[in-house]
Amino acid sequence: MYKFLVLIFAGLLIISCDSDTDVGEFVVGADYLALKNKVISIDTVTVDVSTIKLDSLVTSSESRILVGNYDDPLFGKIKSDSYFQVATSTFNLYNQSSDTEATGYVFDSIAMILRYDNYYYADTTKVQTLNVHRVLKNFKPNTNDSSFYNSSALTYDYNSLGTISYRPKPIGKDSINIKLDNVFGKELFNKFKNHEIESYTDFTDYLKGFVIESSSTASSSVIGFKMTSVVRLYYSKGIGSTSDNYSMDFTISDISKQFNAVSSDRVGTLIQDLPLSKMNLSSKLTSNTGFIQSGAGIACRIDFPNIKELKYLSEKGAIVDAKLILRPAKNSYSKMYPLPDTLSVYVVDKLNRIKSVFADSNGTTEVAILTNADDEFGENVGYQISLGAFLQKEMLKESDSKSGLLFTLPSLSKIVGRVALGDQINKDSKLKLQIYYITY
Repeated sequence: MYKFLVLIFAGLLIISCDSDTDVGEFVVGADYLALKNKVISIDTVTVDVSTIKLDSLVTSSESRILVGNYDDPLFGKIKSDSYFQVATSTFNLYNQSSDTEATGYVFDSIAMILRYDNYYYADTTKVQTLNVHRVLKNFKPNTNDSSFYNSSALTYDYNSLGTISYRPKPIGKDSINIKLDNVFGKELFNKFKNHEIESYTDFTDYLKGFVIESSSTASSSVIGFKMTSVVRLYYSKGIGSTSDNYSMDFTISDISKQFNAVSSDRVGTLIQDLPLSKMNLSSKLTSNTGFIQSGAGIACRIDFPNIKELKYLSEKGAIVDAKLILRPAKNSYSKMYPLPDTLSVYVVDKLNRIKSVFADSNGTTEVAILTNADDEFGENVGYQISLGAFLQKEMLKESDSKSGLLFTLPSLSKIVGRVALGDQINKDSKLKLQIYYITY
């Protein structure tokens, strides 16, 4: 469908189609106003929507302990376990160095204190169960790599050191306290008391680290905790009411050795058959819907297969602007599954390899912005982004190569939020592309 608009504005941008290069947006000056220029509004260009599964995401050095699991009605089951190594800055239980002084200290208890960082997702009203395990292998990434990924895992002792069942209160409280096994705690205490641990190397040789995993039978949310969380060893000196109480903290000092292992089970969902990362799952096979989920590495790809045809509309013409509106699938979001305020956008090649962050003609990074979020009936809720410069460049390409756009949540590795988006023929949540093309 074409709509012919009267050009009544000076301040648009202009380009000569005689040029082999794309300079993006262009300005129409006063000299052109007398000419019979026309702006054509086009809303019938084909837009392809698909879902892809990204390669493993780096989740180390993200500065968040992310633990929990929940069963998503659209995306299936998602689970996050968190691995981390702890250390201490002191290796003495007491100020003096004499063995006589050491004999007066006794072990009391040991606990892991997890401090909320205000991030949560899904249903926090239900009981969640967390288990703490001792890691048995060194925190070493794969050969020739310095990072851990959402698919990474380390061998750990399946016997739990501590368990807690609780209702998360990530906003109302500051932390949770998981009491750890006394046998483990006393052994650790004696290592320090007997001077068997006197350096960082001694400590990490003895205690590689921990993993916190959530029980799949008692959890309906994923919770974020701060890197200031600690393992605290309590001990005392003295007898009865005259005893002095002490503690030693073991902190996460190396954020590169903390990572979140995020896994998903999509059996029974529309996206259970996601192919390898170099391939796409068309929205035609997923109820006319594209999917995005952080943590699990699921992203929505948008393509414009026929955009080159627009250059045949006129001997001289260019795309002035283009507005893409992506609408969340009907009934796919709620207070429990909220919509993010923005979506990040990347330019990708045909194999889904990221070429660059999406930017305007001035090189400024652009994102898709949520509009009308307060619409009571959700009819006008959508993500909007301008694509004029990008589509102009794609239209003028002389090669057969085509670039697509990849939409993700702003944070890929430290949250588990998600969005479902309608495609161009989705009855209730139809995608819309409006292109403004000038002929001169």
